[in-house]
Amino acid sequence: MDLGDNLANARKRSGLSQEQVAERLGVSRQTISKWETNETLPDIRQSKRLAVLYGLTLDKLIEFDLEQQEIEQAIDKVSEETQRKIDWTKLWGKKYPVLLLYPQQICIEDYAAPLRALLARLQAQAGYSPLDAMLVLKDILAKQWSE
Repeated sequence: MDLGDNLANARKRSGLSQEQVAERLGVSRQTISKWETNETLPDIRQSKRLAVLYGLTLDKLIEFDLEQQEIEQAIDKVSEETQRKIDWTKLWGKKYPVLLLYPQQICIEDYAAPLRALLARLQAQAGYSPLDAMLVLKDILAKQWSE
């Protein structure tokens, strides 16, 4: 996506019309339209004012991804109780089938015992709760995979 798309999506997510944004910034509606179609670009001061108006940081506005924003908002709205009801493995397995297949292909207990020891070590050394220890271990694994 380009900056114009980001500006238009952020404005729409905020529920504002081009006219309303123009009025709040003291520019014409045509100026907002030109920014959103990449005909011209807002200067840094106007960009900052747009970010504030849309409730975003300037960095977020520049890199605005409507789909990502919608996913983040949806996750924020889901209660803990509802999250516990979701079969996350099955859900992610639609995108990553290996999550559904590996239990039939490997002996999970061969890997579970050393992982339990790592989790216990994280809890004991850092004082993490079981959930926090799991999240830290997940993050460590993700970092190792990306390297």
